[in-house]
Amino acid sequence: MLHRFCQFLVACTVILILAGSLVTSHDAGLSVPDWPTSYGWNMFTFPPSMWVANILYEHGHRLIASTVGLLTIVLAVWLWMAEPRGWLRWLGVAALGAVIAQGLLGGLTVLFFLPPAVSTAHAGLAEIFFSLTVAIALFTSPGWKASRDRLDDARLRRLATSTTILIYSQILIGATMRHTGAGLAIPDFPLMFGHVVPDHWNAGIAVHFAHRVGALVVTIGIASAAACVWSQHRNRPELTHPALLLLVLVAAQVTLGALTVLSRRDPWINSFHVVCGAMVLTPSLVLTLRTWRSRFAGATVQPLAGAPVVVGRMAVPARGRA
Repeated sequence: MLHRFCQFLVACTVILILAGSLVTSHDAGLSVPDWPTSYGWNMFTFPPSMWVANILYEHGHRLIASTVGLLTIVLAVWLWMAEPRGWLRWLGVAALGAVIAQGLLGGLTVLFFLPPAVSTAHAGLAEIFFSLTVAIALFTSPGWKASRDRLDDARLRRLATSTTILIYSQILIGATMRHTGAGLAIPDFPLMFGHVVPDHWNAGIAVHFAHRVGALVVTIGIASAAACVWSQHRNRPELTHPALLLLVLVAAQVTLGALTVLSRRDPWINSFHVVCGAMVLTPSLVLTLRTWRSRFAGATVQPLAGAPVVVGRMAVPARGRA
């Protein structure tokens, strides 16, 4: 039941990321100019008759964020009461701290009139919170708790970890591009001002160019990690499934990125591009955590109840839960 709740929270967080991206794509960040109130009303009593035009996107984003925050409180309490692994209980507390900080950053973006640095930090922390919910959902899954097979492939671990870091870095560059208004600084695709490399530069062009180069680097990283999985661990579905999903999602993400430029930043295409970026991060994170599973040792792998535990050369009965 706890695992199902974690999955539900992950799904709600995806919806929250979509809602937040729609706010930015529609330039609706200041359509509700006060915070934590909405035009002087309590956020939860703000009349639906006033949810019009861009106010719908901004106020809807606040309500969805509040719901995710409430669900995260429930998760943290549930983990603390029912989860025997102490480190996982504290991970739930970390998720709660992240969502509180995220709400405060969201408020600051309004109060200080959308400063790019704060808005970018707001976007970056959203991905960290999302990653925490994905990790908790993985750690509470029956497959994670039941598995006794400890994968120890240093090369795959390096590739998967590097790929996850690259994806998150690319998301930060994309957030910087969005919040500095550089989404169309290079207005054509696949060329750049008709050339392979821009023939003139400014800050916006540099950020946009970095995002395109980053997309190429991330794609290479994903292809390398997937190739390692399929060449060395093709009989392990817990690795091949996220690797295959990574390849599908990165292809969709590159396509959405191209369509964002070609459509002149259509709000919905742009927003789905943001959401797909978060979705690319998910299987990469899952793959990374599974390659690090052997390092969790005693924290995550417990002997089955009644199974013998080897101490030196002597087998003794195990006690406690599996």
